[in-house]
Amino acid sequence: MDSSSGTKSDSHDVLKSELENACSSSVDDKLNMKDFKDSLPNHDEKIETSKNESEDEYSDAKDECSEESDEELDLDDESIADSHKDLSDDQLQNLKDEAVSLKNKGNECFKKAEYKEAVNLYTQALNTCPLKFQNDRSILYANRAAARISLEKNDAAVLDCNKAIELNPSYLKALLRRAQLHKKMDNLERALEDYQKILELDRGNAEARAACATLPAEINEKNEKLKQEMFGKLKELGNICLKPFGLSTENFKMVQDPNSGGYSINFQNNT
Repeated sequence: MDSSSGTKSDSHDVLKSELENACSSSVDDKLNMKDFKDSLPNHDEKIETSKNESEDEYSDAKDECSEESDEELDLDDESIADSHKDLSDDQLQNLKDEAVSLKNKGNECFKKAEYKEAVNLYTQALNTCPLKFQNDRSILYANRAAARISLEKNDAAVLDCNKAIELNPSYLKALLRRAQLHKKMDNLERALEDYQKILELDRGNAEARAACATLPAEINEKNEKLKQEMFGKLKELGNICLKPFGLSTENFKMVQDPNSGGYSINFQNNT
């Protein structure tokens, strides 16, 4: 073998090693499909980031809502607590009663399909209701979520459901509403989590039972589609990298280990 042949063989070995390392870290059963999806070009689906970013999401949703000049803005909990800190129990009860009155007005607007006004009234009620009345505040968030769903403000509605459930973790109506939203927004894994929680609280819930039966297959189908898109993207990038060497991804065969689920790459000369 002459020196040029040796160099080409060495290059093949180096490329094989690099691709093998890349695939072993990127292509396995533990691949984070959501992170990869964000890198795909011209992809219509939207995958939400992890739940530990919920505060940023809540801020973004409030910014979205503030685009409507006639929509009331939330006061944060700290501001509400500060404004109520010197009030007596009777005064706090009066504020709670005022919040209930605002909620009832919001409910009437909702029944008349006056959803923007309903949102404003629920927000006014939340800004009025003392933090100690957690159950009442939970209902207000859930009601506002329903109004926002009718206005197709689904991101903000999800976050209202989050707040309702945070205040009352066994609030079935809020859990069901959030599960439906997640499914509608194609966040199937989160929808399944909510439906499973609903079944823990209410084994007879027909919608949750049906969803828990069908969603796993839908999630697998969705992830398989993402995996195929990933392989296509890797192949495209691989061909760009290999072209200067006179090679393509057709020179490399991926073989999956049936035991570990990982992949190895074998070089094959197609000439």
